Amino acid sequence: MLNTLPPQPADALLALIKLHGDDPRTDKIDLGVGVYRTGQGDTPVFAAIKAAEKKLLETQSSKSYLGPEGDMGFVRALMPYVFGAANPTMDGRIDGMQTPGGTGGVRLAVALAKRAGVQRIWMGVPSWPNHAQILADLAAEMKTFSHAGPDGAVDMDALRAAIAEAGAGDAILLHGCCHNPTGIDYSHAQWDEIAALIAANGLLPILDLAYQGLGQGMEEDAYGVRRVLAAVPEALVAYSCDKNFGMYRDRVGAVYAMVAEPAQLGAVISNGHALARAAWSMPPDHGAAAVRLILEDDAMTRLWLDELDTMRARMRQVRARLAAAGRVGAVDFTPLGGQNGLFSVLPLSGEQILTLRTDHGIYMAGSGRINVAGLTMGNIDKFIAAVGEVSA
Repeated sequence: MLNTLPPQPADALLALIKLHGDDPRTDKIDLGVGVYRTGQGDTPVFAAIKAAEKKLLETQSSKSYLGPEGDMGFVRALMPYVFGAANPTMDGRIDGMQTPGGTGGVRLAVALAKRAGVQRIWMGVPSWPNHAQILADLAAEMKTFSHAGPDGAVDMDALRAAIAEAGAGDAILLHGCCHNPTGIDYSHAQWDEIAALIAANGLLPILDLAYQGLGQGMEEDAYGVRRVLAAVPEALVAYSCDKNFGMYRDRVGAVYAMVAEPAQLGAVISNGHALARAAWSMPPDHGAAAVRLILEDDAMTRLWLDELDTMRARMRQVRARLAAAGRVGAVDFTPLGGQNGLFSVLPLSGEQILTLRTDHGIYMAGSGRINVAGLTMGNIDKFIAAVGEVSA
């Protein structure tokens, strides 16, 4: 039977990573892989994580099973940052569980929505490619709308039309901040409108908060999630620590459910446990335990937040330099200055992207997505000039 399975296409980003690795040019630029890099091109382990891992090595007494819920100390230590320190449980209406990365959080959120009766999930495009793959694998019908226009602004008209067309009992999947791949986020005023529209039309929001702290700050980046949750009776939130703790390969994430009445929460979480038990039994412990130790310790928390501030400041510096270049060739870099997070999309054709790779050693996704953290003050002028040359 296995011989009937057709081969699947290789992951385009992994293939791009290999091409970059095989390129002997010393001035090559990797804008493809979605990890933060320092001005020296490194992706280091956070000093706060190193300190937490040292403490974990010294104090952890067992590697026994925890259960499908994972490390609940980790799950609850994150909640004040996600939902606000004043009332992180929304008066007993919110709880969660650990997942294998943000991907596990999204998958479990969609699986919970499906089990609750959701059939259609609305999503702005372009989006993180794995969103569509998760929805397809869980047999959830995906309905799409345009996330942003060619001018680099949010397409609010498309979002309004999608919410108006959606039926009660549909869900809508939204990026909480630092939109992947465009970097184009909703303003506070737009989030206020979105929250009201979702509530008025009876949609279930699924909010993917994968880059908190990399946009405008930890509090600022949580505005959209908190605004929506204040307006609706129920919601699901997927969370990732991959980027804001640098825990990419350790797979550290969570999923949270908010219910209308506290008495309903136990049943919802028990369904999450059952789905997780069948999918991965229990999530990996090490990374979540390290994050928990950081958030339980004031000094390590300050160290982590300082490191996050440094990351965000560097990406803002890169974006400011790109925006200052203005229009180069056929590409206007100006909107990138107002975008957030690791990613932006350049309006380049496949042929132009290939020319950048072959002639200039600049590697980016075929969609035109770039990781701005792959740029440094040492290579950014080369990149700007090369884009101008291929797009002229």
